[in-house]
Amino acid sequence: MDNNEKYFIEVIYALPEEQQLITLDVEQGTTVEQAIKLSGVLEKYPEIDLEKNKVGIFGKATKKDEVLRDKDRIEIYRPLIADPKESRRKRAEKKERAS
Repeated sequence: MDNNEKYFIEVIYALPEEQQLITLDVEQGTTVEQAIKLSGVLEKYPEIDLEKNKVGIFGKATKKDEVLRDKDRIEIYRPLIADPKESRRKRAEKKERAS
């Protein structure tokens, strides 16, 4: 494998009303954070804060300094609006009261 080989990757950011999918060719050795910056998604969606937003590759959480492989799909996750544990607890209580 020569050092100038390009990798095809995707960067995805999803909002409730739209999905942004950006495809890029990046140099071998590019990290998740570098690819996100190269994609231009941070300019289009200024609410993304790489210090706060979690990222993943194919649905599995990863670190921003993870080196990409060919055909990786980077996902930028939005913060949760509600705590999932709290939501489940409230649903269970409501169901119990209805019984």
